[in-house]
Amino acid sequence: MLGSLLGALGGLGVLDTSPEMLALFVGFGLVVGVLFGFFGMGGSFLVTPALLMLDYEASVAVGSGMAFVFGTAVIATLKHHDLGQVDYKLGVIMITGTTIGIEVGRASVYYLESIGLAGALISVSYVVLLGGVGAMVTRDALNGEGGGIDHEAADKPLSEYDIPETAKTIQRTVRIPPMVRLRGDVRVSVWVITAVAFATGLLSGFLGVGGGFIRMPAMIYAIGVPVPVAVGTDLFEIVFSGGIGSYLYGQGGGVDLGIVVPLLFGSALGARVGSAATAVVDADGIKVYFGGMLLVGAVAVGVGEVGSVVGSPALETAGLVLVIGAAVVVAAAILYTSVVSLRTTREREAVTAD
Repeated sequence: MLGSLLGALGGLGVLDTSPEMLALFVGFGLVVGVLFGFFGMGGSFLVTPALLMLDYEASVAVGSGMAFVFGTAVIATLKHHDLGQVDYKLGVIMITGTTIGIEVGRASVYYLESIGLAGALISVSYVVLLGGVGAMVTRDALNGEGGGIDHEAADKPLSEYDIPETAKTIQRTVRIPPMVRLRGDVRVSVWVITAVAFATGLLSGFLGVGGGFIRMPAMIYAIGVPVPVAVGTDLFEIVFSGGIGSYLYGQGGGVDLGIVVPLLFGSALGARVGSAATAVVDADGIKVYFGGMLLVGAVAVGVGEVGSVVGSPALETAGLVLVIGAAVVVAAAILYTSVVSLRTTREREAVTAD
């Protein structure tokens, strides 16, 4: 039994990875899984920059990041399917635009890699993207606004979710046929859906992310679907975008299973822990940490890239430590808050029983 397992792992190339790197990838996967399970989006977009800082080629970093995203999305989509939060019509329409966007992004990575600019441009894109999204999430959290998933509203009927004004404006303005009706009684042009899909597919193919932290807000604010449907359908779509991207990169040798398998191993456990934490933790306080993690991630990628340009191993190491450290701090905050909440609940129950 053990021999067969070791043989299978060896065939996947996992045993070719050093024990230290295996431990690092399993631990990082565990942290990312906690974030993914709690927020419905999270540290998966930190995987690619971390691999770049570990001196993996850009195509391997992006391709392996996409393969990891694919694996985590499959697990999460099954949960949302059971809750009836996946609009398969919307998801299928988006697949076409996403596929084209991924291919354009992938071709761009290989072209930039051939002229020696891929790593630098991908890193710069991450700095801008993580910094922008991080600033927005932090601002909304400090102002007490949205910016994450409201766990307490999971059972609210879809008809009770308000359509953002931006989505209403788009629905009134862009009425190019064919029109389609989606879950939550939303009627929108197929071309709007395709445009959103292409943009996020391009992001996925170029940066090696699932695109959920961009696609989910786009579904809400551009298409107008209810939040639970946006979350579930986004994960369903990531299964396809991640699968397609992994296949395309894998064809060019861009997927390293010695990286992906240990990441998924840790993530599978972490996602369960993160999902369980949603039942006992108030997400509002954690959102500040989440936004802070993105901002630190942007700084870390910038520091690592500067270190690479000037040839400073110390700066590259500092960037890597900041990327992983930011994710670890947020995951630890979630776990600590969960333990405190459970302890408080049990103490109240004990007092009530007495």
